[in-house]
Amino acid sequence: MISNPKKFVVVQTAPAVRAAIGEEFGMPPGSLVTGKMVAALRRLGFDKIFDTQFGADLTIMEEAYELVERIKNKGTLPIITSCSPGWIKYIEHFFPGCFKYLSTCKSPQQMFGAIAKTYYTNKINRKPEDMYVVSIMPCTAKKFEAKRPEMKDSGIQDVDAVLTTREAARMIKEAGIDFINLPDEEFDEPLGISTGAATIFGATGGVMEAALRTAYEVVTGKTLEKIEFDEVRGIEGLKKANVILNGLELKVAVAHGLSNAKILLEEIKKGESVYHFIEVMACPGGCLGGGGQPMPTNLEIRRKRATSIYREDESKFIRKSHENPAIITLYNEFLSKPLGKKSHHLLHTHYTKRSRYYSTLN
Repeated sequence: MISNPKKFVVVQTAPAVRAAIGEEFGMPPGSLVTGKMVAALRRLGFDKIFDTQFGADLTIMEEAYELVERIKNKGTLPIITSCSPGWIKYIEHFFPGCFKYLSTCKSPQQMFGAIAKTYYTNKINRKPEDMYVVSIMPCTAKKFEAKRPEMKDSGIQDVDAVLTTREAARMIKEAGIDFINLPDEEFDEPLGISTGAATIFGATGGVMEAALRTAYEVVTGKTLEKIEFDEVRGIEGLKKANVILNGLELKVAVAHGLSNAKILLEEIKKGESVYHFIEVMACPGGCLGGGGQPMPTNLEIRRKRATSIYREDESKFIRKSHENPAIITLYNEFLSKPLGKKSHHLLHTHYTKRSRYYSTLN
């Protein structure tokens, strides 16, 4: 596709990739190589180098507003995050009765694809079918997610191909690119503009923290004095915390690893859950410990990758999703508002009850 002159080929990179892909080139675990990664992809011949973190900021806009709406209107609680496709597949097989608790938000990967083939193709005067969207992900389950039949809200398949971190590194090596000695380069605009909140999506607790940064300011109308929510950080398999939003005590839980998710779902089934908001990631440590990441992966390596992700968050000039200027422009020019009619069509999804014993893409 990169060699096809009729195709405009763009690539998006997930937050966790930049903190891990350097390991494939002999760099120490946790090396933060965002700029080199961008430079390598540009040399492979992609027409635009974009960032899944743009999609993460967009996800937070929709998900934080969804949380606030459910709380204000006494909707179904807890609301559970929906970014991890391994987690979504698990709940579809084993807990279909809990669908009503899931956020209807697509993952950042899929939001990006839908926006790239609608909003962005309009801006560059191209047809959606002329664009080919490639994702580089820490996750093998993203391949399945991209091919789900409902992920065609642009009119065609929103994300065309998914490479894991290891596969992308192999492609760079095969092209003879000297990764370690590349200069640092920047993502292309506008779909390469992102905030620190989007970066931390790669670590367990990151989606929760990013959503809280926006939800707090949406609910209170006040600026956060301390932007970090340390209570949802850390590598523990199951974390629980209370967060105060304008006098409301928000009870939250963060789980990574499906055995921990099962504990929370069993509480919900029994009517014993006390939470307003739950984050679940299928993989240990979150996306940074995903099945497509460099191997081996152990607890110490996951900690180092997480440290890099939080370091990039701290280095960002803008650290809250609702302050991303490209996201603000997207709503002003195209989507109108979070949870609006066009947002609902392009950025939200539904779930499918599946057999516990056998599943196909169909």
